[in-house]
Amino acid sequence: MQLRFGAATDPGRVRARNEDRFVADGALRFFAVIDGMGGHSGGELASATIAEAVTAFIRETASDSDKTWPVGLDPKLSVLANRLQIAIRSANRTLANRAQTNAALDGSGATMTAALFGGDDLAISNVGDCRAYVLRDGELSQVTRDHSVVAEQLALGLIDMEAARTHPLRHVVTRAVSGQAGIAVDILELKVRPGDRLLLCSDGIHGVLTDSQIADLVGDRGRSLDAICQAVVDEANARGGPDNATAVVVEAD
Repeated sequence: MQLRFGAATDPGRVRARNEDRFVADGALRFFAVIDGMGGHSGGELASATIAEAVTAFIRETASDSDKTWPVGLDPKLSVLANRLQIAIRSANRTLANRAQTNAALDGSGATMTAALFGGDDLAISNVGDCRAYVLRDGELSQVTRDHSVVAEQLALGLIDMEAARTHPLRHVVTRAVSGQAGIAVDILELKVRPGDRLLLCSDGIHGVLTDSQIADLVGDRGRSLDAICQAVVDEANARGGPDNATAVVVEAD
């Protein structure tokens, strides 16, 4: 299964800093969007630290998938999914270690979503409210579940989608990569079909654009994937750009 991909990121129209980071590594078949959280430079440093650490682990385990220390393998998951889950746990531990000697990282962290391809297998993870969508046969499906106060209220039927989009707590997450022990990482596994497109994005995208708008942009077969990602970011900015906005699109061929 061949992969093509594109990516774009922008600080938006309100924020002075861009605390988002992305990874788009075709050789490793690894992709991620990381949305930093923290005052001053803490969010930027946290997202950069996590991006570096998670990619390093994926690279190191490309030829040695038994490297799991100090985390054990989950027998319910494939090797591919275990690598991804442990990579995020490893990055969480790296952030905790660096925070001990760098005050700028104190209280910082990040939400993230990541994808690791292996043949026609795909492992997807998320922590927080960065999202992964799959566009298949023109239909867009959100395949990750937000870890946020609003998502929990939606699941309980306390609010509807319209109320969720303007809820005052819509940016409050219940889970993040923050260096704390016992981090919970959601993992799911999919089979990829030729023509599928995977979108990874920060909440600066999905918090502004509707699923229908995202589907129209990501489904455009007339321009490059880089141009599509830039169009997604530009559309978020055109609608106010209230947050950093990052999009990575991967197409299976």
